[in-house]
Amino acid sequence: MAQLFNEPNSETQGPSREAIHPVTDGLPPPGTPDIEIARAVQPQSILLLAQHRFGLPADALIPFGHYKAKLDMKHFGVPDPATFGKLVLVTAITPTPAGEGKTTTSVGLNDGFNQLGIKSSVCLREPSLGPCFGMKGGAAGGGRAQVIPMEDINLHFNGDFHAITVAHNLLASILDNHIHWGSESGLDPRHLTWRRVLDLNDRALRNTIIGLGGAAHGQPRETGFDITVASELMAILCMADSLADLRERLGRIIVGRRSDLSPVTVSDLGVEGAMTILLREALQPNLVQSLEHNPVFIHGGPFANIAHGCNSVMATRYALSLNDVVVTEAGFGADLGAEKFIDIKCRQSGLRPDAVVLVCTVRALKMQGGVRKARLATPDVHAVYAGATNLERHIRNLRQFGLTPVVSINRFPDDSEDEIAAIQGICKDWGVQAVAANHWARGGFGATELAQAVLDQMALGTPSVKLLYPDDCPLSEKIETIATRIYDAAHVEFSSEARRQLEEYEQLGFSHLPVCIAKTQYSFSANPKMHGAPSGHVLPVREVRLSAGAGFVVAICGDIMTMPGLPRRPAALDMGLNADGEVFGLV
Repeated sequence: MAQLFNEPNSETQGPSREAIHPVTDGLPPPGTPDIEIARAVQPQSILLLAQHRFGLPADALIPFGHYKAKLDMKHFGVPDPATFGKLVLVTAITPTPAGEGKTTTSVGLNDGFNQLGIKSSVCLREPSLGPCFGMKGGAAGGGRAQVIPMEDINLHFNGDFHAITVAHNLLASILDNHIHWGSESGLDPRHLTWRRVLDLNDRALRNTIIGLGGAAHGQPRETGFDITVASELMAILCMADSLADLRERLGRIIVGRRSDLSPVTVSDLGVEGAMTILLREALQPNLVQSLEHNPVFIHGGPFANIAHGCNSVMATRYALSLNDVVVTEAGFGADLGAEKFIDIKCRQSGLRPDAVVLVCTVRALKMQGGVRKARLATPDVHAVYAGATNLERHIRNLRQFGLTPVVSINRFPDDSEDEIAAIQGICKDWGVQAVAANHWARGGFGATELAQAVLDQMALGTPSVKLLYPDDCPLSEKIETIATRIYDAAHVEFSSEARRQLEEYEQLGFSHLPVCIAKTQYSFSANPKMHGAPSGHVLPVREVRLSAGAGFVVAICGDIMTMPGLPRRPAALDMGLNADGEVFGLV
């Protein structure tokens, strides 16, 4: 770490960058479909990459083909925080249909660090099949700032999501079987809270009735499905720090109540061992690479609008132990992902960011300022100023955590210099540096100025990161704190059911847990049509769910759904295989 802000230590850098980077000029031009750019790069052997960059022997990895692997936990001890590099969090303004490019920026920033000679990796979340076949598309970056093999990462990857889905539904089947044979634990079917999951968008499964067909087919009851990323098992996988911790957390899951309202846990049913078996390999972080052959850890995939939105603690810690700098992203806008990164992931893990990058685009700010998507290519400095209230709110919020962000303006080809200058002037007024980054078009070369700005920010000293609320305040007060201080809401409106649930969880001894707000990602409010920086609104909490194993309480607000639906024309309708058996239509 002594070399971080000076000249790079050549002895720790592995082979020269020329030996392991693709020839950027040989790639298809910017604007070519991402999948074609990804296919134009020949990946390195993942075993050789791990050896070159980290000095890891081949038996430290479990290869999934030539270009993907899992870290073998048998090879690694518990990472020592004294060896950790610097942690850089990438977050963004409020999402719009214009796109902000947070993952693209995370990948490009990591490539930029490596271009500067800094030993760096990036930690990302795994894509869900729901958005891939729905509306949002994949999550492996874009342009010349991508992770490869792109198709594999977006489609099935190394089987982690399937393992979570199966382990979750194993518990569901054990529960129904338990009830069928008389519920020895005393579990009351009327108070069963464990639903099923599926890694697809399917609104028809949100609410279902099971057990129809007579006594031989189980006891009829109402239940439903969530998307796999919303499963408590996904959160547990991302929060666990060892196989033993995983099993212990699984055992703490509360699946329902007895008639006296005492909780029934997975340990009461004795199924945590079988669930741990199914999740054993999924717990091991995945290693892939960027287009420029820089290491990328991808592990875990919770959404930040309905879950905590961060990659796994284990992947982050292993990456920190192997690098001088680690870039990680938190999902959606800073009001969701960054808040949960600090108040949930950092609170539980002890990790703290050394710097934060706040991603915005000219296009997104113009949409926040009221410009329709069809007119975004037309320069409009006034709309940038109007939409910048959203950017300013996020800067203010990050400062509440003790963090001064570096603003990354993710460039699009039709951005005007006046619009870029307007954003930089606004940020200067806030005492924040704003850098126009061109990694989408130029890869790591387009992000070196951004990388240097982040290094300069870290050179000012380690920030004193503050949690938004203490552990010992009531759950309702924690929700109120986030709503009023981060969302600028006037107050929170709890449904009678939500108030009852909060009181019950506190009586059970869970008042010390942090809260995870599930709400629309498109606004500071619970109304996705309230753009910019709304204030004085009401945050409606309709339901509260206890995730005792993951270690937080989920407050479900407004109309947010934990099982998304598909758009009028799903992306799946434009996807398929060509005559060579290659995927097309994946974006």
